[in-house]
Amino acid sequence: MMGFMTGEETRTTVSPSIPTQTPIRSSAQDADLHTPPTRAWMTRLVIIGIVLTALNLRPAITSLGALLEEVRDGLGMSGSVAGLLTSVPPLCFAVFGVMAPRLARRFGPAAVVCAGMLAIGTGLVLRPFVGGTAGFLVASALALMGIAVSNVLMPVIVKRWFPDRVGTMTGLYSMALALGTAAAAAVTVPMTRALGGNWQTGLAVWAALAAVAVLPWIPLVRAKGTPLSAEAAPSSAAPAPAPSAPSGARQEAAPLRITRSRTAWALAVFFGLQATAAYITMGWMAQIFRDAGVPAGTAGLLLAVTMVMGVPLAFVIPRLATRLPHQGPIVVALGLCGFAGYAGLYLAPAAGAWAWALLLGVANCAFPLALTMVGMRARTGAGVVQLSAFAQSTGYLISIPGPLLVGVLYQHSGGWGLPIALMAGLMVPQIVVGVLAGRDRTVEDEAAR
Repeated sequence: MMGFMTGEETRTTVSPSIPTQTPIRSSAQDADLHTPPTRAWMTRLVIIGIVLTALNLRPAITSLGALLEEVRDGLGMSGSVAGLLTSVPPLCFAVFGVMAPRLARRFGPAAVVCAGMLAIGTGLVLRPFVGGTAGFLVASALALMGIAVSNVLMPVIVKRWFPDRVGTMTGLYSMALALGTAAAAAVTVPMTRALGGNWQTGLAVWAALAAVAVLPWIPLVRAKGTPLSAEAAPSSAAPAPAPSAPSGARQEAAPLRITRSRTAWALAVFFGLQATAAYITMGWMAQIFRDAGVPAGTAGLLLAVTMVMGVPLAFVIPRLATRLPHQGPIVVALGLCGFAGYAGLYLAPAAGAWAWALLLGVANCAFPLALTMVGMRARTGAGVVQLSAFAQSTGYLISIPGPLLVGVLYQHSGGWGLPIALMAGLMVPQIVVGVLAGRDRTVEDEAAR
């Protein structure tokens, strides 16, 4: 909140001699008067760190989707094993995402995200060259571990540093995430060809982006007493808590019985179903187009179009969601776009490929909506931490069978009819639980009852 509060009141104070006009400032503004350069510099660094981190949260997945056929041939994978490979991301997100709140309390969110970027870079460098399917999976899991903890902590960082701009900053973060997703889908195939046609090099090159993302977090890790350090109060938005803050901080830090909240469960299931659709799309959509006769480069561009739709919409949807008392109408609109996209993919995958890619790209914007609702459905910073970890970890557990089941159905049915029918059918419960998660209430109130 500091650095963004511009309103200022005035009052008349009477001294023994003359009346004066003395400006009244909030405590946050008073703190800004003491250290405005430091705070402004750190705020800009946090924004840069958020954007660079978001750019790295999907290329490990969509670059693999664009080259899945080459990877399968190179490692000798069957369709079922490839389905298992596309299920690894949600599995890792569920398992490692649970660790994020505890790690953040001990080391601070900045340190955890910084380590996450290092893990992504290391995993992406190693996985194409370790040899064999098992080594590929282990190195992928290392990169996905870094993505998992960063996934959970991004809403927390936004809530702590920008509590009055949750929608705007979530939109910026989601735009960067969509841009990184789309870029990896679009350029991986042509970049691989330009680098000699070796799929290992085409996958490993994305480690460079993760290395760049480490840099802005290093000074934030070293800064003590900020909302991103282990020493800071759990939900403080100022560099150091005020003298009266400890009791409030202790109260916020008290763990919620999050499983008592119906909204938390609805949001977790909604998160899981949208993640199922997203990872099926990222893992298999390019292959669906290729099997329909679309060239490999064009199939990668179609996947990129689906992902790039999230760039403008990921900025608009969170801002719109924060202005509505109920986010159900947005959930329904996105779900209907998903139905239309899957129907087209079933009936005429090649003829209307660009239209189906656009529609599915709109439907995939359920992800920034889910992130926004995480920030809206909890009243305190500690509540956001718990809700983010619960919704994402539980949601990713729910999403694990989807990509694997698609691979099994594809292999045993010999076509894409049954997998696409499954994808379309999952939109029904996604709409229902999304409407429930969009109701105007908080998990703190529900857990207390």
